[in-house]
Amino acid sequence: MPELPEVETTKNGLAKLLTNEVIKNVEIRNSNLRWKLERSIKPNINNQAIRSFSRRGKYILFNLEKGHLMIHLGMSGKINIVDTQEQAQKHDHFLLHFDKKVMRFNDPRRFGSIFYLESLNHKLLNNLGVEPLEDTFHDHYLFDNSRNKTKNVKAFIMDSKVVVGVGNIYACESLYKAGINPKTKSNKISKKRYISLTNNIKQVLSKAIKAGGTTLQDFAKVDGKPGYFSQELLVYGRENEYCYNCNGKIKRIVQNQRSTFYCSKCQK
Repeated sequence: MPELPEVETTKNGLAKLLTNEVIKNVEIRNSNLRWKLERSIKPNINNQAIRSFSRRGKYILFNLEKGHLMIHLGMSGKINIVDTQEQAQKHDHFLLHFDKKVMRFNDPRRFGSIFYLESLNHKLLNNLGVEPLEDTFHDHYLFDNSRNKTKNVKAFIMDSKVVVGVGNIYACESLYKAGINPKTKSNKISKKRYISLTNNIKQVLSKAIKAGGTTLQDFAKVDGKPGYFSQELLVYGRENEYCYNCNGKIKRIVQNQRSTFYCSKCQK
């Protein structure tokens, strides 16, 4: 599933290629996404210029002259920018046509979503937590918000109502670098260790964005190239391989229906 670095990478690529471009035509090839794509989206965004791009959590916001187009990549979604003459591909469900290029939203599993918003006051945005790369995610934030929480720390930092965008890959990597066992209850972790975890979340996400995200299966940048952070993963996907720090074996367990990778020797 695309996580914050992949969404940020996609947003940055779109901003570079489509800022101030005018939408000439909207093509809906399949409206059956996670939420049915409303046909009214076409007249609402046709002939509008895209003034800027932003991101809130894992939602990409196309800021138009009037209103916003909001896209979530879901589990397998990606956005490509191609030449106008290139043929649409299987699973290209939503296309924006410009003068000399086409934006294609491709989503084999169809868990993505697309909405037109008149304002950013929307149920999918209103309850999101803080952004992990902004100042609101300060040294004491996780500690202060964990005192009445008994869920495991990995589930806690992946809760989008607490902090957005720390998906499974980056939660595993951050906990490893902070030396925290993912099974530990969130209210049992000290302020000092949460400060370390906060700093490592910021570092891991920033490094992943710089590498263009992580491509394991589906994700690709808007130019079709993969993200390269997969080459720098320390624990994720490395079950039974040696830990780079202590030479012990990386373990895999299932938490909240997701695979967790960690080193039991380094993460106490």
